[in-house]
Amino acid sequence: MKKRPHILITNDDGIHAPGIKHLVDALRGSADLSIVAPASEQSCIGLALTLRSPLIINEIKWEGAESYSVTGTPADCVKMALSVILRSRPDLIVSGINRGGNQGRSLLYSGTVGGVIEGVFQGIGGIAFSSFDYEETEYLAFESYILKITNYILTNPLPQGTLLNVNFPSHTLYKSRKDTLFGVKLTRQGREYWADDPKIHSPNTYMLGCKLLQFEEHEESDTY
Repeated sequence: MKKRPHILITNDDGIHAPGIKHLVDALRGSADLSIVAPASEQSCIGLALTLRSPLIINEIKWEGAESYSVTGTPADCVKMALSVILRSRPDLIVSGINRGGNQGRSLLYSGTVGGVIEGVFQGIGGIAFSSFDYEETEYLAFESYILKITNYILTNPLPQGTLLNVNFPSHTLYKSRKDTLFGVKLTRQGREYWADDPKIHSPNTYMLGCKLLQFEEHEESDTY
């Protein structure tokens, strides 16, 4: 009998975010799932690690999957999953579904992508899923594509040292709210990124802020 694949699920929006619930729903029937995700939101944290305070692990009740929260970053979650929590090494790491897109050079700031990169460092391939929409995110429309893409990567493993970054487009690009997505397109990484735009908050105090720098993009890029 063929062994079911084992998938580690994480994110950066936090273990109680709606996106991770839909990610679990999409994959529940096709693999053994382990969830290790941040206890609170960790957006734009990239590959950051928690080195100056202890990490607290709590078991979370989740039907059909072992689940734990970690008081740290997505990269912390993957490190703790692989070195402390899991009894067996996963076949794949899947992260998301992030609320907001991760494309262009800005994806390097992403905690969603950061968790997958940490797995790649340790020899485990991964997929980061994000939605362009920060509000009115249509997670249900993505679930069948998540299953298809994940099953394809399990059958056709990524080259060692690589990951797959997937962005679902805004629902405003569908012909109507009743239509589904049109398909999947393989792209190259675009050039746009979030640049500094600090705002003074009080004397000697600033909010970093950011503004999106856009460029003329190749038609085959994720940003385009």
